[in-house]
Amino acid sequence: MKAQMKAQVKTHKLRNTFFLFLTAMIWGAAFVAQSVSMDYIGPFTFICLRSVIGGLFLIPVIIVLDGIRKKSQNESADVVNSENILHIETEEKQRLSWKNKQLIEGGIVCGIFLFFANCFQQTGIQYTTVGKAGFITTFYIIIVPLIGLFFKKYCGILTWISVVIALAGLYFLCITQKLTIQRGDALILCCSVLYAGQILAIDHYNPFVDGVKMSCIQFLTGGILGAVFMLLFENPSIAMILSAAGPILYTGIMSTGVGYTLQIVGQKGLNPTVAALILSLESVFSALSGYVFLHQVLTTRELIGCVLMFIAIVLAQLPDIRRKV
Repeated sequence: MKAQMKAQVKTHKLRNTFFLFLTAMIWGAAFVAQSVSMDYIGPFTFICLRSVIGGLFLIPVIIVLDGIRKKSQNESADVVNSENILHIETEEKQRLSWKNKQLIEGGIVCGIFLFFANCFQQTGIQYTTVGKAGFITTFYIIIVPLIGLFFKKYCGILTWISVVIALAGLYFLCITQKLTIQRGDALILCCSVLYAGQILAIDHYNPFVDGVKMSCIQFLTGGILGAVFMLLFENPSIAMILSAAGPILYTGIMSTGVGYTLQIVGQKGLNPTVAALILSLESVFSALSGYVFLHQVLTTRELIGCVLMFIAIVLAQLPDIRRKV
């Protein structure tokens, strides 16, 4: 029985690792869509629409998943005694219920972090390349374990070394020869800090709620906030929105609906820092997508910065990985 449980845990970890890898691919390509969309609409309009589409996309997904769960519970009734069934069903219903206070709270908190992270990223990407935006965004990989210090979570010596290397990488990526940081890079760096907060918030609420439902609430929260900012600061038209329909649909369905849901599901049972390492591959896919679709080529200085950032990202994860072995 124990061997079977260990095998199931290993299978789940492999599946969740694949989900996060797929998420990184989807997000990396999304930088291209985000950049192209800015030719037609403002950042708040884009965030509002992608968030609403992502949230609505998940509603039928949730209905299907709930149906699968009910079928699975009915089948398990034949092999588990009635007392255990009642106990399991009660706990599961509480966790999956829309009335779960932690679900609502977690969705709103994650949605606020995600909205403001998207605001900084969407605004900043107008002033920098897709590849640079991708690598600077993944600085959250360094920030996650550092913030963990405030919650008394272990942080090894390699993490501190990685911080130094990452700072050197950011210098090559962002700082010009006149020792000034470019506007777009500074905005993307702020976005990275907010993404770190969102990752830690997901890790906090994930064990107690249904991840897909929390993801849906997260997006709808972002959509409402986006609508408020859109109406206050922008004047979108139907023609402008239709012109950006392709990028909006990709980011709304794939990057938002599919990607962030895969992140929430994939993070379950994985160390948040290890999860962040896998998600950091987003930076590689963003650079490749920028080169293939937008013909954006990084300078030698920027390539050095990317290499240093990636080395730092990997080093930041090694203490936790070794400890888990």
